[in-house]
Amino acid sequence: MAGAKGFSIRARYGGRMVRRRMLFLALALLFALGLPGGARALAGPPDSLKFSTWNLEWLTVRPAGDPALPRDAAPKRPQDIARLAEYAARLNADVIAIEEVDGPAIAARIFPPARYAIHMTDDPVVQRVGLVVRRGIPFTANPDDTAIDPDPHARYPLRSGADITLHLPGGDVRVLAVHLKTGCKRDDPFTSRRWQCRLLARQAPPLEAWIRARQREGIAYIVLGDFNHWMDGPDAFWAALQRAAPLVRATAGHASPCWGGERFIDHILAGGPAAQWMEPATLRVMLYREQGRIWQERLSDHCPVSVRFRIPG
Repeated sequence: MAGAKGFSIRARYGGRMVRRRMLFLALALLFALGLPGGARALAGPPDSLKFSTWNLEWLTVRPAGDPALPRDAAPKRPQDIARLAEYAARLNADVIAIEEVDGPAIAARIFPPARYAIHMTDDPVVQRVGLVVRRGIPFTANPDDTAIDPDPHARYPLRSGADITLHLPGGDVRVLAVHLKTGCKRDDPFTSRRWQCRLLARQAPPLEAWIRARQREGIAYIVLGDFNHWMDGPDAFWAALQRAAPLVRATAGHASPCWGGERFIDHILAGGPAAQWMEPATLRVMLYREQGRIWQERLSDHCPVSVRFRIPG
């Protein structure tokens, strides 16, 4: 497969669309993807780590009609998995939060075990959350953050957070991957009467608690994944997280070009010392070369979102 298609990110400042600021970054990515060995061309300096989040949309090979799948879920074909694996190689990230993945076995078909270690939650659901870490980066798996599911005994439980600690030369970094409740991307979850929003609102306090705990520890920390919610403007959910601790968000002020473009719901947040390590100008969205509704269903309705962190030695 040829290199992944380039991207443009539209920045919003004072209500106006500004493309020029990101033009250089877009051209740089296009140039890198055109080089021989495109994945290697994207590799950064040794003191920089690339963090990414990627919702792989029902990454499962369970047959259609399986009782664990809704009627509209489309299991992946072998060809689809092979294409996603090629995109994963081109993404070439160091730490990837993955969502909607049916266990470590199928995750390993996208992220080869020789290159990546895979940690996933123990949730009894198909749409599990995980963290993929490049071999050579030591880490410890922490207990799942089950508090993010406010009603674990419901007929359709929500997803826990995948929690690990990276052991880096400059100190430990705590990483939490999340996949929050869908269906409330634009409403205020704390005032909306919609049941999806009420559930999302109930996920805010345990997420705030995790952030506060890390802030008290004084450790660097990163929270990333599919938040299923826009956070630009005077957003109440984002404000709630910021009341827990000072945070920076890689996607702030930007619109995603994925599948035609809209605001981001996949976010990468950083707090503690990691807030100073994030390099917002390295924000990237990898687009798929394949176009059209059919390919969106076969691959994923989300594109990988990434940003670099310059890690002190």
